[in-house]
Amino acid sequence: MHWEQLLSLRKQGDAHKRLRIEEDETRLGFEVDYDRIIFSAPFRSLQDKTQVVPLSKTSFVHSRLTHSLEVSVVGRSLGRVVGKQLLDKYPALSTTHGYKFNDFGAIVAAAALAHDIGNPPFGHSGEKAIGEFFKSGKGEKFQAKLTPKQYTDLVKFEGNANGFKILTETKNGIVGGLRMSYATLGAFLKYPKPSLPHQPSKNIAHKKYGYFQSEELFFNELVADLGLIKQTFDGEDCYLRHPLTYLVEAADDICYTIIDFEDGINLGLLNEELALDHLIELVKDRLNSKKYSNLTKKSERVSYLRALAIGVLIGEVTKVFLENEEDILKGYFKGSLIDHSKFKFQIEEIIKISVDKIYQSKEVVEKEITGYQILNTLLEVYCQASENYHTNTQSFYDKLILKAEGENFDYKNPDTYLRLISICQYIASLTDGNALEKFKKIKGLGI
Repeated sequence: MHWEQLLSLRKQGDAHKRLRIEEDETRLGFEVDYDRIIFSAPFRSLQDKTQVVPLSKTSFVHSRLTHSLEVSVVGRSLGRVVGKQLLDKYPALSTTHGYKFNDFGAIVAAAALAHDIGNPPFGHSGEKAIGEFFKSGKGEKFQAKLTPKQYTDLVKFEGNANGFKILTETKNGIVGGLRMSYATLGAFLKYPKPSLPHQPSKNIAHKKYGYFQSEELFFNELVADLGLIKQTFDGEDCYLRHPLTYLVEAADDICYTIIDFEDGINLGLLNEELALDHLIELVKDRLNSKKYSNLTKKSERVSYLRALAIGVLIGEVTKVFLENEEDILKGYFKGSLIDHSKFKFQIEEIIKISVDKIYQSKEVVEKEITGYQILNTLLEVYCQASENYHTNTQSFYDKLILKAEGENFDYKNPDTYLRLISICQYIASLTDGNALEKFKKIKGLGI
């Protein structure tokens, strides 16, 4: 892979290549990407979507929106540090093509800002609820009408693929959705492959999938333009990651590892002394013991250690990236940047504690059960009403549902797959609160 190609400023619908040297420095294309994401409705909806504790109104807890903003800030720092070193290593990027180190930061920040934009309500249990509906619930009946890839898109519903759809889907006559730069879209794609074959290799880029069949044509255009490395498995094309995707992933890893841990401490789900010891172990070489001992409040101690930990990990991750940059470009690099970090063991210990004490806490599990039931009910009602519309077997209730909700998804589309994906995308767009309210109305509650 080549950096000039990977830093493409092209957008969907462009007839010609966009050159960096011709960009308006006051309105750089990569920065426009960030602005368009932050003003979009799907991004704003993240303020009421689960990060750790579903349906929580506790002021301590991060939402998907605050998490995404934090990931973008860390991502910007990672991109700028890496960009400065890369321009020194490849001076033609600057002297000939006009790229600046801030460009790398802007690309990573925008991709990081959008990294959760396709996630459904109620966290990862929301993805599982959608998948289970089509795998073993009442949506299983649609399998006979779908190709294997189309069906797998549904039974393994993926927030990353839904995010790619949100960012790129043509709607209301606007070609290319948010019209993002190809470099930003490439950095966003953690898993540049279709839903099948499932996990064809142990490469981290093949762990999940990154696009629905409805976006296949544009995906192929994008990866060709960026020059991503292609591999073939079971007759299907799968691709290795855009190098900057590793920085987006690292920013997310840093934030959810440290900040979810912080939430767990503040919520009282973790033993404070034990949890703080784990953070201290991570930052012991930079800890100002005198300053730390003067902090009397738990929140102040946690905040201080969190800031130090993020700073330490930013330095470590950029070091790993730059040491392995040539292997990343050639497709030889295995795993994530954190996997190659000297802090890998400490991070794994923190994640292990978080899984046991936070992600699997009674409060989280109980509310995920509620969310699972809510999404299953919405899928059943919307899919059935849509199906009955096409078989001319609508009940009065079906007509009421489509009158109330039909404008939100493409229930008239004769293509079963596109119809179902549209319904799933709509349900995934709902906030935790929106989904709960629609569930209540369907069940006739609270009237």
